[in-house]
Amino acid sequence: MDVALAQLHVEGAAVDANVDRAVAAVEEAAAAGADLVCLPELFNVGFFAFEAYRDLAEPLDGPTLSAVRDAAVDAGVAVLAGSVVEDLAATDGGPADEGLANTSVLFDAGGDRLLAYRKHHLFGYESAEAELLTPGEAVPTADLGGFTAAVTTCYDLRFPELYRGLVDDGVDLVLVPSAWPYPRVEHWTLLPQARAVENLAYVAAVNGSGDFGDAELLGRSTVYDPWGTPVASTGDQPGVVYADLDPGRVASVREDFPALDDRRR
Repeated sequence: MDVALAQLHVEGAAVDANVDRAVAAVEEAAAAGADLVCLPELFNVGFFAFEAYRDLAEPLDGPTLSAVRDAAVDAGVAVLAGSVVEDLAATDGGPADEGLANTSVLFDAGGDRLLAYRKHHLFGYESAEAELLTPGEAVPTADLGGFTAAVTTCYDLRFPELYRGLVDDGVDLVLVPSAWPYPRVEHWTLLPQARAVENLAYVAAVNGSGDFGDAELLGRSTVYDPWGTPVASTGDQPGVVYADLDPGRVASVREDFPALDDRRR
């Protein structure tokens, strides 16, 4: 499966411009042969635009996700819309009667919603995310391109027990939309690689690029293979990163180095 990580320039609260860039990236990546295009965390609002969360929250059938879904259908490519501020009360059949969530949605090439993941671990360190949002509870998976795929979001990378649960669910590809800022470059390069190594799975971490005044996203979107080797990456400027992912690679690594069989529960 050919995967594209769309490292977008994200402007705080500039939804129309941000969504236009996302749609253009989907079209560009599909034209280049991608089967799956991944967008960064809060690509439409901007993670650090906390004051705009309530006003710009949307249900899962709102304008942002509808535009991304339409782009996926028009381009004939699966898309991870990762993520938007979801208005839980406005989402039909949603998990809560009120509140906001940081929600990623995976669409297949036909526009069907394969999963919706609500970020579990909300950042509280010098951040308003934990005050404004409701953490998710479910960790859904989806069959995609020969993989069992799941989504986690940014800060989730610091909590390895979440990923162990994914292994138990048969996951071999984890997509990680993020809004990771300077100066924590070393953490950004270490944590997704560690999650790949310890779980013998692909980890595709897509970050944004943009300056929010008090914070600047550091980019460096990267795909790690099940051995923890970076197979595709980029710098801190906007761009699209491409990688060819092979489900057989996961099975081969897990057979050659069966560390997961030695777990003591």
